[in-house]
Amino acid sequence: VQLQASGGGLVQAGGSLRLSCATPGMTFSFYDMSWYRQAPGKERELVASISRGGRTNYTDSVNGRFIISRENAESTVYLQINSLKPEDTAIYYCNAHFRVGGLNYWGQGTLVTVSS
Repeated sequence: VQLQASGGGLVQAGGSLRLSCATPGMTFSFYDMSWYRQAPGKERELVASISRGGRTNYTDSVNGRFIISRENAESTVYLQINSLKPEDTAIYYCNAHFRVGGLNYWGQGTLVTVSS
């Protein structure tokens, strides 16, 4: 299984981006999906998650600015990121989690750079 993240780029503070993560070859609707990020010199952190049933959760620092969504028909998870701040600069990774057996799959990451 190969997750394909895209949509990153260079944006000014206050701007927006929409990240996408395609999941070809995966039974997408069976998986809980998440976005993580890793800033330079920092640990990877969970940013947002969406369950198979559509329940969402966000880390406090992005709550109200980021929106995670999924489109099962397209086997794709999205992350709409608004009101970007320089501290949002990171590589953003998508993750697919299958509850039975605890399987996890990762995308290659997409870089978001926010200039002040």
